[in-house]
Amino acid sequence: MRRAKSRKQEQVKTREELEKYLEKHLKDKVSESVYEESLKVIISAWEKYGLTLEELKSIVENIISRYVKSLVEPGEPVGTVAAQSIGEPSTQMTLRTFHYAGVREFNVTLGLPRLIEIVDARKKPSTAIMEIHLDEEHKYSEEKAREVQRRIETTTIENIARRVNVDPIMGVMIELDASMMQDKGVTVEGVKKTLEKLKLGNVIVDEENPNVIYIQWKQAPDFTKIEKIRVKIMNAKIKGVKGIRKVIIQKKLVPQPDGSELEEYVLVAEGSNLAEVMKIPGVDPRRVFTNNIKEVEEVLGIEAARTAIIREIKDVLDDQGLDVDIRHVMLIADLMTWSGKVKQVGRHGVAGEKPSVIARAAFEMTVQKLAEAAIAGEEDPLVGVTENVIIGQPVPVGTGVVELYMRPSAGQEEKEE
Repeated sequence: MRRAKSRKQEQVKTREELEKYLEKHLKDKVSESVYEESLKVIISAWEKYGLTLEELKSIVENIISRYVKSLVEPGEPVGTVAAQSIGEPSTQMTLRTFHYAGVREFNVTLGLPRLIEIVDARKKPSTAIMEIHLDEEHKYSEEKAREVQRRIETTTIENIARRVNVDPIMGVMIELDASMMQDKGVTVEGVKKTLEKLKLGNVIVDEENPNVIYIQWKQAPDFTKIEKIRVKIMNAKIKGVKGIRKVIIQKKLVPQPDGSELEEYVLVAEGSNLAEVMKIPGVDPRRVFTNNIKEVEEVLGIEAARTAIIREIKDVLDDQGLDVDIRHVMLIADLMTWSGKVKQVGRHGVAGEKPSVIARAAFEMTVQKLAEAAIAGEEDPLVGVTENVIIGQPVPVGTGVVELYMRPSAGQEEKEE
């Protein structure tokens, strides 16, 4: 009895011994990713605190038990469970917009409207937002973060002009705000070049006051076009990324790969232009996020879009304090992206492209779907849930997955022999 106890309390002495034990007792019983992750965590714990064989055995048994419980049984209606798991709590969501991360400047659509936006695969979100992380050189200094902010934020004449007077005879007079120009990092020369690109006439900077710029008409415009010219001048872009209306700097605690957290300066932008922002000097292109899923698909591909769908849905649910297992969200993301393009969960996407004629007809536009199927001569193999419910046959779920075949004459033949 004493020997058995001492053997159990025996310490795991070397890393090699630890790895051999895990390879023998854990590797074949869990998936490769779970094994790799478990290996890292257990080795880290052993290095910090040491482990006895009894403790190691208990940890391994716990991992296997949790892994087995997480598996889905054959015949489990995962689609129905996922739909219920997300559909039911979404009825408790609020129907209003919230300020983004405590920032008054931006209103972001959250709750049920945002969830509908995601599953409908809208081309543009109603409130596009980007979170832009900076590289090592810029993320710890507010001044350097401001440099990157100025490169990204779109600056127009309207942002830096005190007044713009358009006279159909005399020309245009623009008075610039020196403090705003300094804040936005704009020079008079830059403004002059922008105005020259409009090709309205000769652009002249006042010699006495360099903050005043005149445009002399090449040809006097029609009175009816004065307001259009004024709007054109006001909206002329001096610098920045197209589509990014405003950028603010935030100080955030950002999780690091080693599990710790560090204070960093992060840019939050109103508007979205993923491809251009990733090229800006000072931006870490691996950590640029946008809530525009279609743009993620176009720039980074379908796998990145799938990840974005999962992240966006999970963020909406978490923000509302709803605890939904991420596997349900992953299933919806898989369903929306398996074809290689992001498709909505609706009649123009997943539901409208089901292989079953009856399942398509059961969703929307019943007569039209049945007529189209009849013209095309389609057949329905009746392998799904919806079509079998409508027909009144056993549903291929749970015990309904199993098909039993019986030969009544088999027993009789044996007796005769």
